[in-house]
Formats: sequence, structure tokens, C-alpha cells
Amino acid sequence: MKSDSITTVMTKDVVSVSPEQNILDVKHIYEKKRWHHHIPVLENEKLVGMVSLIDFMYNIVGAGINDDHEIYKKLKVRDIMTQKPFYLTTSAKVEDVAKVLSAQYYHAVPILENDKLVGIVSTADIINYYLNKTS
Repeated sequence: MKSDSITTVMTKDVVSVSPEQNILDVKHIYEKKRWHHHIPVLENEKLVGMVSLIDFMYNIVGAGINDDHEIYKKLKVRDIMTQKPFYLTTSAKVEDVAKVLSAQYYHAVPILENDKLVGIVSTADIINYYLNKTS
């Protein structure tokens, strides 16, 4: 089976944060519906990190949902992000990303073109792609 370009399934309207933002901003992103659970971190338009829901939850233990909790103002994105994240480029095929995600190290992969973030692909995106191919 010939695999389509990753650009056919990636989310193109990617919400990102900077390393200097407070994690309160991350909390507000996670409170939105239909979220990928992974947030790219950009500095000067370059991908420098990723924040996963697990990274976030691990660092806010005991903080609860109150925006006024000290931890949301004290910690910055740089304090909780995974640095030097794995990524693929727009030359990748859906099958390439599926193989990466199936290895269970990642649950979302940022997609770059000319060193700029142009999309993100999650496990759910790949599952939906293959489900649509079989129906």
C-alpha cells in the first residue's frame, strides 16, 4: 500500500508556547477541548521543546485547578519541557509517522519544513487515517 504524505493528516493550525511563558498558559491550553496533549515549544520560530500532558501533570501535583496557585506563576515552560524533541519533516509519509508512534516513545510528532513548525501528528490522527482508508 502506497503511503500518503504526512501533510494530508497533520494538524496545520498548531498552538505553541515559548520557553519563557508561565505554565498557567499551558494549563489554559489543556483546558480546551479536542487537544493533542502535546504542545510544541518555539523560540525565535525554532522548535526547542515539547510539553506533554504528562510533563505538565507531573509538575503541578497538588496545585489543583485554581489559576491562582503559586506553581502556575512560578514555573516556566522551560522548566517542564522536553528539550531537543524528535520531529519529522514534510517529506515524511504517513507510514513513517505510524512506525514512530507505534514504537511507543512518542504520542505526537511535530512536523517541520525548512526548520519551521508547520504541523503536528498524533497517534489519534494516524488511527483515524487508517480507519478512513478501510471504510
